[in-house]
Amino acid sequence: MASSLTTFTDEARIALDTLSGRAAGLFSPTLRLGVTGLSRAGKTVFISALVHNLIHGGRLPLFEAQKSGRIARAFLEEQPDDAVPRFQYEDHVAALVNDRVWPDSTRAISELRLTIEYESASGWNRLFSAGKLSVDIVDYPGEWLLDLPLLGKSFADFSSEAVDLAALPVRSDLSQAWREMACAVDPDADADEMTARRLAESFAAYLKACKLDERALSTLPPGRFLMPGDLEGSPALTFAPLTRLSERRRAGSLQAMMERRYEAYKTHVVKPFFRQHITRLDRQIVLIDAMQALNAGPAAMADLERAVTEILSCFRPGRGNFVTDLFSRRIDRILVAATKADQLHHESHDRLQAIVRRLADRAVARANFSGADVDVVAMAAVRSTREGTVKQGRETLPVIIGTPLTDEKINGETFDGKTETAIFPGDLPEKVDAVFDLPGPRLEDTEPAIRFVRFRPPKLERTAEGVTLSLPHIRLDRAVQFLIGDHLA
Repeated sequence: MASSLTTFTDEARIALDTLSGRAAGLFSPTLRLGVTGLSRAGKTVFISALVHNLIHGGRLPLFEAQKSGRIARAFLEEQPDDAVPRFQYEDHVAALVNDRVWPDSTRAISELRLTIEYESASGWNRLFSAGKLSVDIVDYPGEWLLDLPLLGKSFADFSSEAVDLAALPVRSDLSQAWREMACAVDPDADADEMTARRLAESFAAYLKACKLDERALSTLPPGRFLMPGDLEGSPALTFAPLTRLSERRRAGSLQAMMERRYEAYKTHVVKPFFRQHITRLDRQIVLIDAMQALNAGPAAMADLERAVTEILSCFRPGRGNFVTDLFSRRIDRILVAATKADQLHHESHDRLQAIVRRLADRAVARANFSGADVDVVAMAAVRSTREGTVKQGRETLPVIIGTPLTDEKINGETFDGKTETAIFPGDLPEKVDAVFDLPGPRLEDTEPAIRFVRFRPPKLERTAEGVTLSLPHIRLDRAVQFLIGDHLA
């Protein structure tokens, strides 16, 4: 699908950008790693933990280059893109380690360069390679990525799909006010700024309600309606889908205004993001909060699958050769990672991974995605719990132990954010289909499979010499090996 998002002129500009980037990196090998995910999936935590563990020599037994002792050092360098905000690694680590709070979530694009000096495992490579790799980590909101399919859709297509989604049982009550307002508007009436503003605000309020924990929905374009940044209040964001569209729109009508602003949004917001960032990536990790979707029930899981499908359809997968790589970057590895595995006992990790495998496989098939290796993992970039057992009568239950966030609730008990407690999280269903199958058309019929609790970041241990250890994790090393391990061989 990604090829349909660009014109010949776009592709020419992308080729020039790529050639310039390849020339700059000819004597200094670089790998551009995209990190995305939908709201609260843990992008900021993942990047902070990855960098912290590599810089401080954390325990990463499945990361072969570190396990074999071939990494001399890893350190941060000045990033190459002066126009892109720097990922504030130091602030985020301070929040995690010193304050034991989760850092603020991604609101805009940012970047960080991590350079790794290493010794190749191959004698031949040691002879010809400098043993240095710069990893440019590009952090961007998944909500913005979900805008990319709009490049191939007309305003009529966008309106039709938005109305159909809004009428789904899991969304209908949240979208009712906007749908009633849209139905009452005559698209052929004269363009009116206040009407456009009321429609846009009502539509944005519906999208924001869909994101809340109770629904945990994922497919919510346009993404800038949720994270407007410096575009808040601009005409490019003051539009909304319409019903009863006229096939021959009248100049000066409300429909003409909405169509013009929709096209401006694509031209000035979506297309530059695609060309300047997405087309420059070599590897990609897509983080998903499957736990929150499981909490919200099968409708949220189905919507998450729809979102992952849309995301995969936006990438440019494939493998090239020396000549084609000079003019076009392709993503050859994508990792779909279910975060927050520390909210489950390890006995359920395989089930969580099976759920993500099912979701990713179906999304790959629906997106007609091919040409890149796609893997899945259940992980926690920062592990906030440890495991134990408790006796309940004659039964011994596996539990997780940690400090629940302030105001988290379990069985009527509200936590203060200071008290450590042991919790039996329950078990994920053995049959994967159970978390995807909708039992009935009514929202109240869709009971969640399991309930989870959110915890504070852990208190880091110190060595006898007083050195603070690196951030604990679950399978972060496996993710790092898949994403960059082959470049350090």
